[in-house]
Amino acid sequence: MKSLALTPVAAALLLAATACSGGDRKLTVTNPSPFDRTEVAALPLSSAGIDAPFVIIDEEGAELPYSVSADSLVLFLVKVDAGATRTFSLKAGSPSQSPDTVACGAFYPERIDDFAWENDRAAYRAYGPALEARGEHSYGYDVWTKSVAHPVVAERYRKHLSSPVSYHEDHGDGMDVYSVGPTLGGGATALVDSTGALVYPRSFASYEILENGPLRFAVRLTYKPVVFAGDTLVEQRVIRLDAAADLNSTEVRYLGQTRPVTAAAGIVVHASNPEAYTIDSEARMATYADLTDNPEGDNGIIWLGLLAPEADSIVYKPLPEPAAGATGHVLAMRTLAPGEAFTYSWGSGWSKGFVPDSTAWQTLMEQAASEISHPLKISIE
Repeated sequence: MKSLALTPVAAALLLAATACSGGDRKLTVTNPSPFDRTEVAALPLSSAGIDAPFVIIDEEGAELPYSVSADSLVLFLVKVDAGATRTFSLKAGSPSQSPDTVACGAFYPERIDDFAWENDRAAYRAYGPALEARGEHSYGYDVWTKSVAHPVVAERYRKHLSSPVSYHEDHGDGMDVYSVGPTLGGGATALVDSTGALVYPRSFASYEILENGPLRFAVRLTYKPVVFAGDTLVEQRVIRLDAAADLNSTEVRYLGQTRPVTAAAGIVVHASNPEAYTIDSEARMATYADLTDNPEGDNGIIWLGLLAPEADSIVYKPLPEPAAGATGHVLAMRTLAPGEAFTYSWGSGWSKGFVPDSTAWQTLMEQAASEISHPLKISIE
């Protein structure tokens, strides 16, 4: 179920059913925001309306690389100035290039069933069944810092497992210096019981890669059944990360649900910086400055962010007692009726990578909130 770079043969197959007769099409992309935006734009393949294969040409006559996703979207990375409109031409022809792979992920059974993914801004990890079988409790998402745009995760695993080059040290492209433990880590979810306590889902039981680059990554993680409020629930999460994005988009639902439940998405707060979180209740947005698992090690600051406009509330909740250096979570909570999904965004930046300070991170979070409510406007003529 990988994303396909559009070769002439693939384009002909994918567009044959929807292509109309010859003639160029004008593609316009408008940025309604008062700031510049660089992001992955998505155009339904069926709306391209041109004989296959085709190319996308920008205002300067240059070809714009793109790919076709598993769910039949034409994906292309576009930069549009604040309030501006860019105009492209869709022309019949064979693409000469495809996008570089930026967003991608893989299952790493050799590292106790890790599932890890990344884009050009950061990398992330979810813990799998083999780790749980060893008796370890790491419920949340891990955050790996990056200071380079190209993929690094596979090489980090290779070196960490086959040589003394630890990914807990920065060898020029970032490292793993974030502490998860028995918490939600950088943005995972849990159920909330009638007492207000978090009911963690532990490690994922299975995964399905829905999209694996070059510009979009998506995975479905499924968790073991749990008995909760009289129902046997199976939690499923679909996590998507695009090129150039600072936040993952996540949709969470509970299979088997027959009555309302409350779910919470959270960022762990550590004792090394217990007051360094901000909460915007109106925007349903929170940030946190994590000093890493070794604050004295000159490892910089990991900026965390949580954005949940669908949430009923967003609050700080202390743990019943400190655990593995954690004192509490910032939580976005929503009560879900049977069949409903909770969609929210979460992610990170690094002070020694692409986000120098808290002001820059706050700006990126505010812009992400604006992008969700005011998406790029795309039209075909």
